[in-house]
Amino acid sequence: MNEPAAPRRILLIVSGGIAAYKTLELVRLLRRAGFAVTSVLTEAGAEFVTPLSLQALTESRVYTSLWSLTDESEMGHIQLSRAADLVVVAPASADILAKMAAGLAGDLASTLLLATDKPVLVAPAMNVRMWTHPATESNMAVLRGRGIRVVGPDEGEMACNEFGFGRLAEPPAILAAIEAHFANGPLSGRHVLVTAGPTQEPIDPVRYIANRSSGRQGFAIAAALARLGARVTLVAGPVALELPQGVSARRVETAAEMLAACEAALPADAAVFAAAVADWRVAEPSAHKLKKGQHAPSLSFIANPDILATLSAPGPRRPRLTVGFAAETDNVAENAAAKRLNKRCDWILANDVRPETGIMGGAHNRVTLFDADGREDWPDMPKEQVAERLAARIAAALAAQAA
Repeated sequence: MNEPAAPRRILLIVSGGIAAYKTLELVRLLRRAGFAVTSVLTEAGAEFVTPLSLQALTESRVYTSLWSLTDESEMGHIQLSRAADLVVVAPASADILAKMAAGLAGDLASTLLLATDKPVLVAPAMNVRMWTHPATESNMAVLRGRGIRVVGPDEGEMACNEFGFGRLAEPPAILAAIEAHFANGPLSGRHVLVTAGPTQEPIDPVRYIANRSSGRQGFAIAAALARLGARVTLVAGPVALELPQGVSARRVETAAEMLAACEAALPADAAVFAAAVADWRVAEPSAHKLKKGQHAPSLSFIANPDILATLSAPGPRRPRLTVGFAAETDNVAENAAAKRLNKRCDWILANDVRPETGIMGGAHNRVTLFDADGREDWPDMPKEQVAERLAARIAAALAAQAA
């Protein structure tokens, strides 16, 4: 008889923050899914959950100190760092993320993270201003560049009564990200960048220029890629959609913010630019609400950065496969084919977004894919099916490149 497969081993590092209480539910879900869990509790984390709670749920010893004579008699921190199949930091505080980015090793958790030769997944959790601080943004860019997987944070109300991004991803979402890491899908080990939704370009503090994009197609593409095992970074404009499980998201508003977030997410094996980015923005948005007068205000516009062209340009950080979208109302095929050449991207998916098609903001899509070999007409189908077909094509293309 065949021996049963050994369970996947998770080294769970619990750092400080009120969200640490959610890790108890995460452990329960991991054990139910068949994972073996060993936990490390930082000094700050122990202010929110107890070693006894973690030990009861993991049925394994909880490690807390780098200076334990018993644990370190045989270089225990090295063994811990190498014995796991995946290291998970949840919650990942701003402090531990900064230590990881800087390569510090002053306690057991940071030493393990520096010594490990295994993949690492972090689930950030902190105050919204800490999450959006330039120092944290810089640290996250460094960590993503090193291949660290990220899940969350989510948007919502926090314990400090502030609202925004910084909430720990819910335990089922963290579990989904862990399971996606171990999935033997065709995109396992690949990083794919996806943009979705509209951008909003301010006119004054209460008005902006935008478009009718719902973001549904881009979100569906991100979900389909994650199901194939990819590590997905989704850069999304203002939309009212639930984040797909196992996907790391960055919310933005303007085209400039979207470009910056995309550049921070590189390197990537592939990038899908499904967002409907505004071509123009007001040159000098008013700092005060424009008042209604006898005459309409005169607005001066300047061009927004071209995200697709910028990230498709030849260079060491260009993804190996770049995919754009062309939303057209006239001469769809001709405009899309010309756009692929002008933007220097590999593929363009063109669709007819005249109001009578119901595509912009709707549930279905009908696209034509243009590449170096010509065109490929896809039938009308739900956007989720378009996403699955595109994800499978991306997986095949990257596999062919590797071969």
